[in-house]
Amino acid sequence: MFTLPSRRPNAVAARATLSAPLRLDRRAALKSLDTGTFDVLVVGGGVTGAYTALDAVSRGLKVALVERDDFASGTSSKSSKMVHGGLRYIEQGNLDLVRHSLLERQRFRRNAPHLVQRLPFLFPILAKDGVFDARIAKAFESLLWTYDLAGGWRIGKLHQRLTVDEVLAHAPTLRADNLKGGLMYYDSRADDARLTLAIVRSAAYLGAVVANGAVVTGLRTSGGRVTGATVEADGERIDVRARVVVNATGVWADNVDGMADEGHRPQVRPAKGVHIVLPWSKIRNDCTVTVPIPGRARRATCTRWGDVVVVGTTDTDYDGSADDVHCTREEMEFLLEGATIAFDTKLDADDVLGSYAGLRPLVGGKEGATLDMRRDHHITVSAGMVTVTGGKLTTSRHMGELVVDKALGLLGRKARCRTKNLPLVGGAGYDAEATAATGGIAAHLGGRYGTEARFVSALVDEDPSLGEPLIPGQPHLKAEVVFAARSEMARSVDDVLSRRTRLRLFARDASAEAAPLVGELLGTELGLSQETVAAQVKEYRAGVAREKSILFGDNLLGDNA
Repeated sequence: MFTLPSRRPNAVAARATLSAPLRLDRRAALKSLDTGTFDVLVVGGGVTGAYTALDAVSRGLKVALVERDDFASGTSSKSSKMVHGGLRYIEQGNLDLVRHSLLERQRFRRNAPHLVQRLPFLFPILAKDGVFDARIAKAFESLLWTYDLAGGWRIGKLHQRLTVDEVLAHAPTLRADNLKGGLMYYDSRADDARLTLAIVRSAAYLGAVVANGAVVTGLRTSGGRVTGATVEADGERIDVRARVVVNATGVWADNVDGMADEGHRPQVRPAKGVHIVLPWSKIRNDCTVTVPIPGRARRATCTRWGDVVVVGTTDTDYDGSADDVHCTREEMEFLLEGATIAFDTKLDADDVLGSYAGLRPLVGGKEGATLDMRRDHHITVSAGMVTVTGGKLTTSRHMGELVVDKALGLLGRKARCRTKNLPLVGGAGYDAEATAATGGIAAHLGGRYGTEARFVSALVDEDPSLGEPLIPGQPHLKAEVVFAARSEMARSVDDVLSRRTRLRLFARDASAEAAPLVGELLGTELGLSQETVAAQVKEYRAGVAREKSILFGDNLLGDNA
């Protein structure tokens, strides 16, 4: 969509463009939690809680957000990293969800162009052993037309049927024996953890008080209504007073609801998704390729991400601990088998550079397969607390809007939603295509920080040593650790390597080697003692070792231990 030139700057974009780095002071935030009274307290720093906080503060409410671990440390850093309408939901007959998701996808692309980019998806058509054969492909193309007409067209491209040669141009290692062509359509991908962080920081920029490492241990009540929460942070107890509390804790939502109502019946059904990371040189795709999983009525996606390919699938039942979720050896092997059957390449466990597993908070009973469950969100209001569950990353902005509507009703106030066209920090005025064309470190920083990249570069100007890479062969700079500590509320080695840089996902073993350097940089910035830094490095390396032991089958109990 084009807008006419203006003689004046765009007021919304201008307000969203920072003149100096946004500093997030966690100690000051904890003090504000202890002394202030808030209109809305959001519990849970995943993408839904983050957008709820941003929506509320943008409407003029006094807002606080607390997260027990780190922002996006749960499901919101372990998703399939797709911002999409969901072809599967058309198959389920949920066209309304698809239509709305595609509208929200476009809003994400407009409001966070540095973090949400268009990505082609390829479905190979095979004579046998494929996701679908030529006969089924005809019916599937009708589904793609429905997808495009429902809102897929907003991305600027419609689906396309491809010849065998065109398919191989996008995925040259695909086995061509049974290849008959392909279908390509367009969706978007996002770095989910950094997207969630950008939403949190945008809320803080507008005045919300945000704090990670703040555990809700109980709810405050008065006259049968929830009036706040008891929070523990850094060994201290904080009583947070709020007129409305929002429970946006995802798969942990039943735990928080149970604090308010001992008779609460669980409503969240966790669905597990697993992903492994492989070297791009083994597959050499330039898009997302969908391949079958042998012996299962499922599909896996193979998505290029820089020099690696993320291979994964979602939505299997899970009944283990929500606090300890890992990709197991069996899950790794069926993903490797699917990739090996689809691509003419040799793959084994030694090729796996990283892995991750997460839980999706579906709403419903235990009957039927999670694959067939609807992805609509669910909002309940009880005794001054609003609980939101279900939904997906793509619809998180809209979920936040609806939650705040409910909160305003409890407050007896009215205010118009402002997040539909509200750029996230770093997004206003960012031109992804122009920045990508520059290549090099500018493209790397632009794709992570948007227009804030200049603040990271400024750190290197002040101290050239910060321009050195954290890990040889990786583009991440030492300056990014400093920026994470000063402006992104990173508290630990794990915060930096798992969620600020994503190196744990894409270069697991190398990230463990870099942990002491990250700890040293964090220690200097945050004033941490040598003992604290050493403990963080030890804990991070132990976490990586355990992740590998479960992945490679050394831990016989797996992730249900």
